[in-house]
Amino acid sequence: MRFMVIVKATKESEAGVMPSTQLLTEMGKFNEALVNAGVLLAGDGLHPSSKGARVRFSGTKRTVIDGPFAETKELIAGYWLWQCRSKEEAIEWVTRCPNPHNEDSEIEIRQVFEAEDFGAEFTPELKEQEQRVFEQAKANAR
Repeated sequence: MRFMVIVKATKESEAGVMPSTQLLTEMGKFNEALVNAGVLLAGDGLHPSSKGARVRFSGTKRTVIDGPFAETKELIAGYWLWQCRSKEEAIEWVTRCPNPHNEDSEIEIRQVFEAEDFGAEFTPELKEQEQRVFEQAKANAR
């Protein structure tokens, strides 16, 4: 099972406050442990929402909204993509994580959909297309 592990933003992260050397060192050790256990697939920190945008969809209309966005508790400061045997294993890993901020913070765990989760609606043709697209995406990332 894959899990998106989401580091929630704080007022400091939204203000662009960078992590300390100590926190970067602790996170580096944590990421090494994830890699050594075969759990870590990807992960990155994100710039504050002031450097971002949202696109709102309403029927065929698209509206671009520039950041920053008001509700800090709803924003993401970073993420990991993990391969775990269960949600419980992902929770266990998160409880070992250093606090990602200099204040109270939260990390959210969400399971990623797999092809089989979509049932018969995900036809063989759609599966083939998905495989082609993601193979090309991996090649693009190199």
